[in-house]
Amino acid sequence: MVDLGTAPEQHAGAASFVPDAPRIAYTLSGAGPTVVFLHGIGGNASNWTEQCAAISVRYRAVAWDARGYGDSDDYPEALTFPLFAADLRRLLDHLDVAQAHLVGLSVGGRIALDFYEAHPTRVASLVLCDTFPGYDDSITVEQREQFIQSRQAPLLAGKEPRDIAPLVAPTLLSKGASAASLQRLIHSISRLHKASYLKAIAAMAQYAQVARLTDIQVPSLVICGDEDHLTPPALARHMASLIPAAELVILAQAGHLSNIEQPAAFNAALLAFLDRHSAPAVLAKAQN
Repeated sequence: MVDLGTAPEQHAGAASFVPDAPRIAYTLSGAGPTVVFLHGIGGNASNWTEQCAAISVRYRAVAWDARGYGDSDDYPEALTFPLFAADLRRLLDHLDVAQAHLVGLSVGGRIALDFYEAHPTRVASLVLCDTFPGYDDSITVEQREQFIQSRQAPLLAGKEPRDIAPLVAPTLLSKGASAASLQRLIHSISRLHKASYLKAIAAMAQYAQVARLTDIQVPSLVICGDEDHLTPPALARHMASLIPAAELVILAQAGHLSNIEQPAAFNAALLAFLDRHSAPAVLAKAQN
């Protein structure tokens, strides 16, 4: 049986760190097969609070702050997108996890796909949430540069993340989103590290590689909010059609942060998927 990482039970609290530069912060809770949560470009580990609580009853839940986010360190060099996958390998090595289930939202899903292509034997399954496989040739260099400039312009003009948060957050939510969901996203965006966020925008838009979805050979679940306008349901359906035997869940009344808007439905789909594809490991743990 593959070692999915079954360290003694721990509870999420203050962040722990992967050493060396830049230090990568993570929270950990529960015990059992390891599930790693990867946030989006405007997020941090706290975006996954409800998911970590829900699965930690029988899984080891790990949520990171990507480099330059949350409690993780900033870094002086320019960012290239594959560095995220390299950091994820550092995290798994630090935790002594041979293979993990990866749950990635938006850019976090893109990181999970990148990591799978680089290290397929270290991935037990993929849960791809409100995400995309990359920018193909239909997105020109000029369009990429326009995207970068539009996202960076307010910050380069002197605004801080907390200034843009009230404007950006509503665009990520469904029309009927709760005030609590809105405030949570505003808080998340306000915590962005300005310099590192600017680097992340450029690195994401300039990254030319597109994930080879038809080559994926691990169990995969694609989740999308029915009101996600950034990575819409049509894209999710297309991705699921390309990934061999992929499962697809469209969550009602949810935007781009479907896990925050509809945590109960999201958690039910996630746990059902994990249980279907982790049963031997869970059974072995119960018998020990």
